[in-house]
Amino acid sequence: MPLYRKALEILEIVDRIVRLVPEENEFTATVAGNMYSDALQLAPKIAGAEGVDLYDIKMENAAIIRKCAREIYVGCNGFLMEDFKEVEYLEMLRSEIDEFRVLFAEWVKTFDQWNYVIDRWGLFNPPGVNYDDIDPDDNIPWDNPFDEED
Repeated sequence: MPLYRKALEILEIVDRIVRLVPEENEFTATVAGNMYSDALQLAPKIAGAEGVDLYDIKMENAAIIRKCAREIYVGCNGFLMEDFKEVEYLEMLRSEIDEFRVLFAEWVKTFDQWNYVIDRWGLFNPPGVNYDDIDPDDNIPWDNPFDEED
């Protein structure tokens, strides 16, 4: 899957950047650690979303993926502020994140909006579904064959 492979490429670049950070620079080391933590989440969250069919669970994973990718992108600013010498890695990382974003957006379009349960928190419902909607499954009449009328 191209998106998954791109996530692994991003992790590899972030890993290289982390190895180049001088330990004595606490700020940059912290930024690098945060970026690495975010990069570690990309591929497993993609796999998690691929492993389920429900729209709300897929969207929950997608939101985490998006947040992590954006944090990695923004984290590059911390390196630039600290005059990080290997700027080419930051440029390469940002380029990979830009490619990842396009793959991600196309992937999200494949989510089946009709395969959902209502998210009662109201965050990951398909368009037109609200947290307080009546669940159509609750109104399915069920005749118990064991109920006997006298």
